[in-house]
Amino acid sequence: MAKTSKEMVEEFKSFINFVQDLKKTDEDHWNRPLSEGKWTLKDVISHIMLWDKYFYEEGIKKIKLGQPVSVRHLNFDEFNANAREYAKTQTRDQIIDQFLEYRKKIISDISVLPEEHYIKEYKDGDKKKFSIRGYLRGFISHDKHHKKQIEKYIKSLTKH
Repeated sequence: MAKTSKEMVEEFKSFINFVQDLKKTDEDHWNRPLSEGKWTLKDVISHIMLWDKYFYEEGIKKIKLGQPVSVRHLNFDEFNANAREYAKTQTRDQIIDQFLEYRKKIISDISVLPEEHYIKEYKDGDKKKFSIRGYLRGFISHDKHHKKQIEKYIKSLTKH
């Protein structure tokens, strides 16, 4: 059965506690690759935070304000490379605090919207369909993917 918007928001929100708990991870461990040839923990959280920031500013905030959605289909590789560069300029706590800020803004804004706004299809900046429900569905699975990677990495640290 399809999840309700409230269930989806709760699932999206659950990643907040997970990321907050990462503040307990040594700053040194934030700058090591999660595994051979992979990104660092800092890169991953920076990447998620910057996607949240982008979708908040160009999508969710616009819907809340009744403005046209300006989300576009970006070059993922370029966006992610920029996220990794950005991570180099920030500390662990700065990245986490920024993640918390944008994730909480998204949740706050979508939590007050009526149910029909979740399923309504908006035209994005590329004139393609954008819905809050579709956005949440995509990013919940994105969060889960990275959460698995991070948990495996954290577990490997405790073995040493």
